[in-house]
Amino acid sequence: MPYYHIHHACTLTESQKSDLANAITTLHSTSFSTPKLFVNVRFTSLKDSTDFYVGGKQSTKTHILAHVRTGASRTTKDWNKLCADLQQCWDEIVPLPKIKRSAPDEDRSLYSIFVLGGMAAGREAGFAIPAAGEDVQWLSDNMAEFKSRAADGQEEFGELVKEVEGRGLISSNGKAAKDKFEEAMGWGDSA
Repeated sequence: MPYYHIHHACTLTESQKSDLANAITTLHSTSFSTPKLFVNVRFTSLKDSTDFYVGGKQSTKTHILAHVRTGASRTTKDWNKLCADLQQCWDEIVPLPKIKRSAPDEDRSLYSIFVLGGMAAGREAGFAIPAAGEDVQWLSDNMAEFKSRAADGQEEFGELVKEVEGRGLISSNGKAAKDKFEEAMGWGDSA
């Protein structure tokens, strides 16, 4: 559902790309109720490109653009925390060189993170994308098809079913554990 596009000006190893993709996937799926199967990450090298501009001047800076679903259940505070966590992951996975070399060092810093909302609609793996905050109902509504695809040998759907069940994202009555707790306490949207 979310689509993260990393425009990188520095060289990234395949291991760094894999680590970043896994970190971004984990951050997004644990920050919200999005299963990992639906978190998309793409890398585009700007190393040999002069097509990127900042302040009207050609720039070789690294940026992360996140195209996401927004809604009342996801606050600016949530998005700012996600950005800070993304920055921390970048800094751990793509560290700045500790030793200055005689040749100019490659700029390995992450210049910007932009979270772009307004994903009005879409389809992924044949399913209509739910509105932000409606993931639990969407998962519940589609679980029979997810399980059918898993039984047909589609490994990613087997992993999806295990994740949804393991994280307790839905229960037999279609409610998330958090929602059941808030309802019992008289809190949240269930109050």
